[in-house]
Amino acid sequence: MATSEKQALVVGVDESEHSMYALDWTLDHFFFSSDPPFKLFIVHAKPTASSVVGLAGPGAAEVMPYVDSDLRKIAARVVDKARELCLSKSVHDAVVEVVEGDPRNVLCEAVEKHHASVLAVGSHGYGAIKRAVLGSVSDYCSHHAHCSVLIVKRPKTEH
Repeated sequence: MATSEKQALVVGVDESEHSMYALDWTLDHFFFSSDPPFKLFIVHAKPTASSVVGLAGPGAAEVMPYVDSDLRKIAARVVDKARELCLSKSVHDAVVEVVEGDPRNVLCEAVEKHHASVLAVGSHGYGAIKRAVLGSVSDYCSHHAHCSVLIVKRPKTEH
């Protein structure tokens, strides 16, 4: 890898305000100049229809195409919003990807794929019980991603 190549920064986004705040914060703090220090990769993990429907029993197969269609629409909205945010901050060369799978794995794999130096994710601010039940993407990534992980929290006054 040539020394003149920029380091990669991966930002994980989903449909939450927290992830868009993390992208906004990252753009403001790392991409404010005409020559930012990083190459930006924005990654959205689209769940599989089967992971959303689960083992719903009889009739699950019939709803799968509808669920998948909805997931594709959500993914399109997420990446459109991310692109719009980048353009509003004059960041025109961000690479936006939609990858199917669990966000924890997708983001860690994106770090490896792009040889990222930094992974930025939003913090949902779950309490201990909700975090234990749902699992924390940021917590998982902070332990498993092979780079520095930036967890961006929204200020309490902005809730």
